[in-house]
Amino acid sequence: MDKSSRRRFLSAGLALPAASIAAASYGTSTPTLPQQAAVATDPSLRYRVLGNTGLKVTELGFGCMITSDPSVIEAAVDIGINFFDTARVYQSGNNERMVGAALKSRRKDVILCTKTKARTKAQALKDFDTSLQELGTDYADILYIHSCAGIEELNEDVLDALSTLKQQGKIRFGGFSTHSGQVELLKAGAKIPEVDVILVAYNFTMDPGLSDAIAIASKAGKGIVGMKVMAGGFRRVKSGNPLYDKLKKEGTMLAALKWVLNDTNVDTTIPSITDMEQLDDNLKAMSTGFTEQDKQLLTQQLEYIRPLYCRMCGNCDGKCPKGLPVSDMIRHLSYAEGYGQFQLGRENFLRLPNEVRQVRCDDCAECVIDCPNGVQVAERLSRAQELFA
Repeated sequence: MDKSSRRRFLSAGLALPAASIAAASYGTSTPTLPQQAAVATDPSLRYRVLGNTGLKVTELGFGCMITSDPSVIEAAVDIGINFFDTARVYQSGNNERMVGAALKSRRKDVILCTKTKARTKAQALKDFDTSLQELGTDYADILYIHSCAGIEELNEDVLDALSTLKQQGKIRFGGFSTHSGQVELLKAGAKIPEVDVILVAYNFTMDPGLSDAIAIASKAGKGIVGMKVMAGGFRRVKSGNPLYDKLKKEGTMLAALKWVLNDTNVDTTIPSITDMEQLDDNLKAMSTGFTEQDKQLLTQQLEYIRPLYCRMCGNCDGKCPKGLPVSDMIRHLSYAEGYGQFQLGRENFLRLPNEVRQVRCDDCAECVIDCPNGVQVAERLSRAQELFA
């Protein structure tokens, strides 16, 4: 099938009939269903307004982190998806360059987001100038302070960088992204004037307290963008992989995406999309509602991934006597095993301090970390060390 035919096929896929079964709440042993969004009644793309920014965004955005094929991005734009997310550190800067080239002819039709890991104003401004060059544009719609783990990382200096860039017209809005310590960060971020948008790891595995914190930030006018919505992205697992039988369940990844979209406090999502098949699958989330069958799939999936997937609850923070950043290392492992992105996982692992990279969990007689969610911490960390070190 050629590119134009494939795009027509994808567009036609939006016309799937809307589901009529409303989702019931999970029981106490499974995640609580967030406030439910209306089920689509027509085949068109669905939009929400991104907090107080006034930006009208498609419920399905495009996380470009592991995308290497620009034609998939171009197809998404042709279909009407208008929210695209990249970062300075993705693919050693090559991701920004590829995304910018793919979106260049449609720049004014899309909302383009990038990120900086800088924690000082000077470094943030320098990083962002590089981002603009790589993206081939003179502004970004949103700049996030990348991967914040605590409110201290949103210091006055780096927040001033966001204000300065707004004044210069180089960004329209600013915000931060977070993978851990999210509940307290969202509550604090809701009160920070320089923060317009919050990018938060959010999926069906996480504590209901995170849904409450998202609601607080949304009520304060912050735009909420959901990432890590597939809870590890295990749809990349292939036949022959020992994880296949447990993790490759038809419809599970779509169900996970629909679970997030059912929360009306989430304005858009940025699942990773690497090929036309995934783009097609994800588009269905905007034309079908969350069903009882979806709920059952996710209940099963939660049990399957329990030993493997870190929910980033923060319970293990600072508890490893050898100083290992437990949740970060398990997340890096999920890039390789869940998303099929070994190089991305290894790059993140190699950014850890040398003394951390030299630790071997096999040297400990017993792991002191007991994950309340059932993750086999010692096994997962040993696997990361074996794979990346």
